[in-house]
Amino acid sequence: MKVIVAYKSKYGYTKKYAEWIAETLGCDIKENASLADVAGYDTVICGGGIYAGRINGAKLITKNLGRLAGKKLVLFAVGSSAGRSGELEAFWEKALEENVREQVPHFYLRGGFDYGRLGRIDRMMMDMLKKMLLKKDLLTDDDKGLLAAYETPVDFTDRENLNELLQIFPK
Repeated sequence: MKVIVAYKSKYGYTKKYAEWIAETLGCDIKENASLADVAGYDTVICGGGIYAGRINGAKLITKNLGRLAGKKLVLFAVGSSAGRSGELEAFWEKALEENVREQVPHFYLRGGFDYGRLGRIDRMMMDMLKKMLLKKDLLTDDDKGLLAAYETPVDFTDRENLNELLQIFPK
């Protein structure tokens, strides 16, 4: 079986997971892959960071289900939040259409946050979020953690986070 990990990464967290998956499975890896890049593969594992509720690079799978028919498809999203089940269910419902959620195994992997590395647009969006958080009367532990991360970068990437995703591949 010929497998490829196709990914998009802005700040390196998705890249780290993609490299770990490719290393573990002994498969090919391609950043910013196109449909033509994955055509010769039996399995396509696609990953990207979460930005404004969307998965960067997921369109490779979500917009090409018909063209990818017959291939094993897997999707992973990387975000900085803790990924609690109720929050994840709501995220997946918004990020993926029902037919994609039903047909494509999808996984959340916790990444990190480094405010100092953000691009201009991402920085502006995170500044708005910070202002909203600071206006709240009662901050949750997650809110406090995010506010602290503006000053001190956090990296939650861990190979252990891949266990569930890797279980779908026989050894």
